[in-house]
Amino acid sequence: MQQDSAETIALQALGWLAANDDLLPVFLGATGASEADLRARAAEPEFLGSVLDFLMMDDAWVVAFCEGQGLAFDIPMMARAALPGGAQVNWT
Repeated sequence: MQQDSAETIALQALGWLAANDDLLPVFLGATGASEADLRARAAEPEFLGSVLDFLMMDDAWVVAFCEGQGLAFDIPMMARAALPGGAQVNWT
């Protein structure tokens, strides 16, 4: 996946989070971001990576997002890998 496609998917995830009244406060609390930060940093690939990192913390969130967007369940992981800091770490 190319970075521009990954950014688009992460923006979709950000929109999904912003529309979720139950989950948005959890995201804001976990990241320390404010609602103003969401608007100001939405174009930053590193911030978008953090959105996908948060989303992938819970399989139910991934399923709900992907079903809502009509995406395969592995798309968020593929998008995360294409953004800065998303490389898989191999410790061996």
